[in-house]
Amino acid sequence: MNERILELAKQADGVFIHKLITGAKQYTFLEKDLEKFAELIVQECIDILMKPEYVMNHPEELTDYNRGWVNGRLLGIEHIKEHFGVEL
Repeated sequence: MNERILELAKQADGVFIHKLITGAKQYTFLEKDLEKFAELIVQECIDILMKPEYVMNHPEELTDYNRGWVNGRLLGIEHIKEHFGVEL
């Protein structure tokens, strides 16, 4: 499992289970914690689209081409929020 996903699982209060026989790593969640885990993953996706943050928050300083690039990323963020129904 990806290390970043493991970190997010810990943040969501998942219960770590290490299967001694197979060596597999696994997290188990209560329903409330699973929702928190999903929200953390969605937020991580949005954060990635926000980089570089200065450029994303100051589109007026960009060329038309770069402003289109920023608008596309912002539209992607809105689609992710809407698709997953997460208010962030």
